[in-house]
Amino acid sequence: MMLTIHELNQATQDEFVEQLGGIFEHSPWIPKKAAFFRPFSSLDELHRTMVQIVENSGEDLKLALIREHPNLGERIAMSEDSVSEQKGAGLCDLTRDEYEKFKTANAQYMEKFGFPFILAVRGKNKGQIYGAMLARLDNSREEEIETALQQIYQIAYFRLEELFRTSIENERMEDHEFRSAE
Repeated sequence: MMLTIHELNQATQDEFVEQLGGIFEHSPWIPKKAAFFRPFSSLDELHRTMVQIVENSGEDLKLALIREHPNLGERIAMSEDSVSEQKGAGLCDLTRDEYEKFKTANAQYMEKFGFPFILAVRGKNKGQIYGAMLARLDNSREEEIETALQQIYQIAYFRLEELFRTSIENERMEDHEFRSAE
């Protein structure tokens, strides 16, 4: 299905939520609220609106959003987006030793902060991710809540870009196929 800002603006609330429900990990409440702020003029405006919805939510909702994310490098059921993102960073191909290191660091992080370590992994490798995890263990809980939210906003932006880029690429491909058939 093609996806443009115009089509999102014209979609029913259910369609809008269906299209954007995975942008923030297992948190369709965000696009559900964002639907009321239509029309959007750009992907950036849509993203800013959804970030503002999170920023204006209470501490409990923010923590719930953070806790929806999987531990990086863990071998558990995840959303398709998380699987793709972690695979791209090499986290689905950890050696046994690397997996144990990530598992231990994730446990330490979870014990200290009460939520999973979150990092926008696009463009990063497993060594950089592991290093960031160890470095952030020195932060305060308040710093980590803010850092986790900032990383979630970056992940959401990457996912929006991917959703719109895929739609644009599909549209170009179909247009090319249509012109070739003429």
